[in-house]
Amino acid sequence: MEKSLLLVGVGGQGTILVSKILSEGLLEEGYDVKMSEIHGMSQRGGSVTTQIRFGEKVYSPTINTGEADVLVSFEKLEATRYLSNLSKDGTLIVNDVEIWPLPVLSGLEEYPEGIMEELNSKVKNVISINAGTIAEELGEPRSQNIVMLGLTVKALGLENIDWVSKIKKFLPEKVHEVNIKAFERGLIS
Repeated sequence: MEKSLLLVGVGGQGTILVSKILSEGLLEEGYDVKMSEIHGMSQRGGSVTTQIRFGEKVYSPTINTGEADVLVSFEKLEATRYLSNLSKDGTLIVNDVEIWPLPVLSGLEEYPEGIMEELNSKVKNVISINAGTIAEELGEPRSQNIVMLGLTVKALGLENIDWVSKIKKFLPEKVHEVNIKAFERGLIS
């Protein structure tokens, strides 16, 4: 079994952190894992993408158009931007939140309406969540990426891996408890 995941988001959302946690867990489980990240203008709120391929033997992290088994989008407009990378039978996991890009913030453009409806009309298997609301409920808005990690783990059927130890490895001790709760909320969503 070889799987390919494309994780997309906006700079500062923790997309790369989630990719590192996923890769570490998959490696420990015995998979061959290749990961590649592209930061773009991430420091200025631009796109961040990470490609992960895992399986018995993987030679490249590169995911071509229409090849991603799973597209994980940490922001819904980013899902539309990278939708062509998702395979016909692929799964779209999308955080139903808006982070306005610079042209919208500066008043040059408007944030598009009806994004979730468009995504649902184009993709058979859409899993959506508002990870921002869950993270706010937990008292740590920055933990929405870990909510998305939990949801992704569940969608991939990888609950048997010790993800808590990976979260602890990559995050400071002071935020372990809230991020473990965020992960668990993603798992049950």
